Amino acid sequence: MGLAPADVGIAWLLTRPGVTAPIIGPRTMAQFEGSLGATSITLEQAQLDRLDELFPGKQAAPMEYAW
Repeated sequence: MGLAPADVGIAWLLTRPGVTAPIIGPRTMAQFEGSLGATSITLEQAQLDRLDELFPGKQAAPMEYAW
C-alpha cells in the first residue's frame, strides 16, 4: 500500500466497533502527521479481512494464551 504500518493499523482500528479513539504515540512530527493522515485511509473489505486473519483479536481459552 505504500503506507507506514502504524498508519494502516490506525486506519484498521478506526473500522473496529467500539474503538472510538485509538491512542497514538508519535515520537516525531512526521509520525504525528502520518497518524493524522490515517483518518483518511480507506481500507477495502479484502484488506480488512486479511488483517482480521492476521490479528484475530481475543479468542476463547486456550487460544488467547497461544500468542
